[in-house]
Amino acid sequence: MAVIGIRKEDKNRWERRAPLSPEDVRELIEEHSLDVWVERSEIRAFKGEEYREAGAEIKDSLDGCPVVLGVKKIPEGYYGEGKTLAFFSHTIKGQEESMPMLKKMMDYGCNLIDYEKIEDENGERLVFFGHHAGYAGMIDSFWALGKKLGSEGISSPFDRMKKMVDYHGLDEAKEAVKETGREIKEDGLPEEIKPLVIGFAGYGHVSQTAQELVELLPHREIEPAEIVDLSGDEDLVYNVVFREEDMVRPNDPTEDFELQDYYENPIRYHSIFSRYLPNLTVLMNCIYWDKEYPRFVTREIMRQLYQNDEKKLKVIGDISCDMEGSIEFNTHSTDPAHPVYTYDPSEEETQRGWEGEGPAVLAVDNLPAEIPRESSKEFSKLVKDFIPPMAKADYDVPFEELDLPPELKKAVVVYQGQLTPDYKYLNEFLEG
Repeated sequence: MAVIGIRKEDKNRWERRAPLSPEDVRELIEEHSLDVWVERSEIRAFKGEEYREAGAEIKDSLDGCPVVLGVKKIPEGYYGEGKTLAFFSHTIKGQEESMPMLKKMMDYGCNLIDYEKIEDENGERLVFFGHHAGYAGMIDSFWALGKKLGSEGISSPFDRMKKMVDYHGLDEAKEAVKETGREIKEDGLPEEIKPLVIGFAGYGHVSQTAQELVELLPHREIEPAEIVDLSGDEDLVYNVVFREEDMVRPNDPTEDFELQDYYENPIRYHSIFSRYLPNLTVLMNCIYWDKEYPRFVTREIMRQLYQNDEKKLKVIGDISCDMEGSIEFNTHSTDPAHPVYTYDPSEEETQRGWEGEGPAVLAVDNLPAEIPRESSKEFSKLVKDFIPPMAKADYDVPFEELDLPPELKKAVVVYQGQLTPDYKYLNEFLEG
């Protein structure tokens, strides 16, 4: 019988997610004849008894388990020749901090499957936690907005908002947003913050769910070009979505923007996002970024804003959380207990919390962990159909003979200790 193991997460006390829910474990056992081991954990959102009742075995160790599933980084204690490890490895961009781990897995002769690269024929991701990253990031940003305004002596309906981890699940958090919306309808918004504009960089899964929460408030969606001329008379939250064509232009002024060309040749484009920043109250960064792409909010842009006394931007919810990425001055991640720090553009310094000059920056790098049960259940539904072929594959054959669904096979980054053909480019980062 094929065996899979669910490891305990140990990144920090907030990481309580699991790759499979007890409900889906039961289905895998009963319908696919899998043997499921679950490593004992004191913090996992699902109790061991829930897995036991589903038919899984609760283990103190996953030694001897050939296929191990995790969420975040799997440490060396789980490695071994022929071991198959599936998790979000954060290696495919050549991330410097992940290269020692990748090298170690190769040295052991492991197989690495990265959920992030389970894609359809169009390159669309099939397995993700993005929906709940959007929910948690927006709730935390509402909370941060209330705190930031309060530190400036401005009372607002957002004062009532709490951090996502302080709610008993997503439904309770949504009710709090609705109550904030009712207060805006009844009492309005402070004149000092009108018009209140929330901008979304990106339009994918993360952005869509974050926008769902804004839609629980009195709101109006506007186009990027409209934000400059907003009067601010209405007690509304204005939400605006920025697409790539809104944020960049070709370096050659005689050329037109072409999305596919931008994806393939981002070095030929430059950011024009600074034109919108003076009019935003909250910026939600929900867009994919790699080092070849232009940055959208730089230290220099923020320094100029503050030099010109344009201090409308109160919160940056950096859900994408690429360190020194599209938000250049996001230099370190935070945790759900203390999710924001303040960036002072004049001094180019940060301090924990929401007080002081500059916007509060939300930089939690595992936001779905703030909604562990709901996010794990959704992820489990997405990944479960890939588990039987993953568990039953013969990993001793040459890679070209490895029998996996194409969507799953393209996510095999390391096989028998070697980078697979699509990921040979990572050798450059390993050597570096």
